[in-house]
Amino acid sequence: MNVAIGRIDEKFTRYEELLALIMGSFAYMDPLIDPPSSAHRLTVDSLRDKVRDEIGLIAEDDGRLVGCAFLRPEPDFLYVGKLAVSPEAQGAGIGSRFLTEAEAIARELGKPALRLETRIELTGNHKRFGAWGFVKTAEKSHAGYDRITFIEMQKQLG
Repeated sequence: MNVAIGRIDEKFTRYEELLALIMGSFAYMDPLIDPPSSAHRLTVDSLRDKVRDEIGLIAEDDGRLVGCAFLRPEPDFLYVGKLAVSPEAQGAGIGSRFLTEAEAIARELGKPALRLETRIELTGNHKRFGAWGFVKTAEKSHAGYDRITFIEMQKQLG
């Protein structure tokens, strides 16, 4: 693979491909998590808004979209969301490269830590993020649920 990581800018037009990438990357979660992923609420128009309001990253392999992540500045963190890598590109270090870029952007913005949320059922994600230096900082519930449905994880930047 010859993967390049870049920022999504105002010239980006591949929203349908981006939506398909996210949906394909998150599809494995559907039978595992409740409530359903917020990815199901994404549309081409909402992705345009997300690109305008957040810092979007993409991974391309010879021009083909194989990954994305969205970074949202918060008062004390840079929030990492919709981190997606296409199933055929998983294991190639793309997620790690996104987080390295997120750390650099957080430092540029003066944010001392990264923050993300992952579903309680996705224990493989907990382990992966833990291996990347994230620690669980909270257990939370979606509105209307009386059980823990997701965890928050943070990575302090040194």
